[in-house]
Amino acid sequence: MLIRVVRMSFRPAEVPAFLELFHATKNRIRQQPGCQHLELWQDADLPDTYCTYSHWADVAALNAYRKSALFGEVWPATKRLFAAPPVAFSVNPVL
Repeated sequence: MLIRVVRMSFRPAEVPAFLELFHATKNRIRQQPGCQHLELWQDADLPDTYCTYSHWADVAALNAYRKSALFGEVWPATKRLFAAPPVAFSVNPVL
């Protein structure tokens, strides 16, 4: 399993647009092959900062999603709302 975290800071006026976009697409993302889990977190101290937290079967599943039409729809629309560049990273659980 691969865990992906994407931390995103939004311009305050754009937060409602981001939340609308996330809620409109979250189920479609969850249905992507290899997506096992997806959550949205809000920073406890920075209310305009959110993180997506997702589990993928493997890096190939994540990369397939990143090449999908859905990602091509969601990511550009999200990027337009940023106040700063996102920080994204993938980790593997250590058992």
